[in-house]
Amino acid sequence: MAEGDYLFRRGDEGYDFWIVLAGEVEIVDRAEDGEAERVLAVHGARGFLGEMSLLTGQTVYLDARVSRAGRALALSPERLRQVISDEPELSERILNTFLGRRMELLESDVTSLRIVGSRYSPDTARLRELAARNRLPYNWLDLERDREADALLRRFRVEPKDTPLVIWQGTTLLKNPTNSELAEALGLETRKIAGYAYDLLVVGAGPAGLAASMYGASEGLRTVTLESVAPGGQAGTSSRIENYLGFPAGLSGAELASRAELQAEKFGAVLSVPREAVALRCGERPGQLHHVDLDDGTEVTAKSIVLATGVAYRKLDVEGLEALEGCGVYYAATQAEANLCSGQDVVVVGGGNSAGQACLFLAGHTRRVYLVVRGENLEDSMSRYLLERIEGNPHVEVLSGLEVVALEGDDSLRGVTLRGGAGDGGENDGGEKTGAESRDLEAQAIFIFIGAEPCTAWLRDTLVLDREGYVVTGSDLRRSADPTRGWPRSRRSPYLLETSCPGVFAAGDVRSGSVKRVASAVGEGSIAIKFVHEYLARR
Repeated sequence: MAEGDYLFRRGDEGYDFWIVLAGEVEIVDRAEDGEAERVLAVHGARGFLGEMSLLTGQTVYLDARVSRAGRALALSPERLRQVISDEPELSERILNTFLGRRMELLESDVTSLRIVGSRYSPDTARLRELAARNRLPYNWLDLERDREADALLRRFRVEPKDTPLVIWQGTTLLKNPTNSELAEALGLETRKIAGYAYDLLVVGAGPAGLAASMYGASEGLRTVTLESVAPGGQAGTSSRIENYLGFPAGLSGAELASRAELQAEKFGAVLSVPREAVALRCGERPGQLHHVDLDDGTEVTAKSIVLATGVAYRKLDVEGLEALEGCGVYYAATQAEANLCSGQDVVVVGGGNSAGQACLFLAGHTRRVYLVVRGENLEDSMSRYLLERIEGNPHVEVLSGLEVVALEGDDSLRGVTLRGGAGDGGENDGGEKTGAESRDLEAQAIFIFIGAEPCTAWLRDTLVLDREGYVVTGSDLRRSADPTRGWPRSRRSPYLLETSCPGVFAAGDVRSGSVKRVASAVGEGSIAIKFVHEYLARR
């Protein structure tokens, strides 16, 4: 290595795993116009370069520049995967370092990816969510508060009405891109997935889907996984999971998703984000391939499928709600939302564990959190350890027996109106009935956790679903109310997690009768692979 050489540069579609034998290499955040470059790290002898993007195939964010001449050893990503598979102790050191470096990048405010837009724009919120949930390092410039935002608009000759604006690598300009357009520019999907017959297709990358992906790939199945937003699913938005076995101090949903994604990638699973499935076409005869149509018009074929699409949070039946989504109305409480609400009053709606976790997380970032629940008693719906912490937190006020009936605000949320249920009113001195209790809160954000519905609309014409829309599996198919769409007459009974389409399995929250917990979802995703192997052996 000669001084001044580059081992890789930002914008490269891939790079090697470099081990420094002699000399030094510095990791540089390249300077933009009017800015100074930043040296983020320096690696000397016995150090190695790389982070999560080396295994996930994402476009390179930073430059690796030789600052002192020397020698280095290069391994291709494929060779690195083999080393990781063969050397457990070395694997642990490398993978933990990759995870740690990605976390440092997320906190370092790198300039490779910039999102310029208003905090009151739903599209700005959408793009920031895509970047944050996929753990992509980005820099957000708020049109209302950052002077630099206006300078960038002038530099690229963009009007404010054309925002949000995405600037990638200082040169690529995207005006209000779709999620797919942004993902393509960032290299989220670098490997084409159409045109192959996979052994296993996993739809959904929540805990169940990631578990199925990891175990399928580790056991030799050619595996591809589709996810519409980001790995982690609903669990990925949780600020803290404290009742997951083996993590006594708890872990965040993002941390769980990062580790599971990297583990699946380590064994060769292909994760494709964002890719949304819109239709399932089952093989008509035993042994035929199954087909999943995607929202971009392409299709993926596979010998077996695991459905792990999970659930989506329900919405409040309040006028004007959708217009404020992303501008004060949220369905996840992550660091991105907490930063927007710093020092403000916020409302959390719901009485389950998700609402409790969000409430405690937000209490550490906001001025006050109002926890609104329809029932009178949280003990029936929330774990005791969460309830005790909420009761002892001075920044949290629990409002029982109330529900949200109105939201105030045009471009952003300014207030929330609560009212007690029917029958909560009393009588005045004249004996006339009065209305139920009403309360107005000045709040700049509302977080909604009021239950969920299965993401199965695209399966209604193909598989047997229960009355609530969850996928029916196993022996329950024999008791299906619709015998024409139940388990087909054959020599064998359906496997435990098998749907009404032989070779298509369901795992996690989307399955009828499942236990809605992270640990059980991981378990179902894991054991689904056992039945996949049995099905493929018969096939």
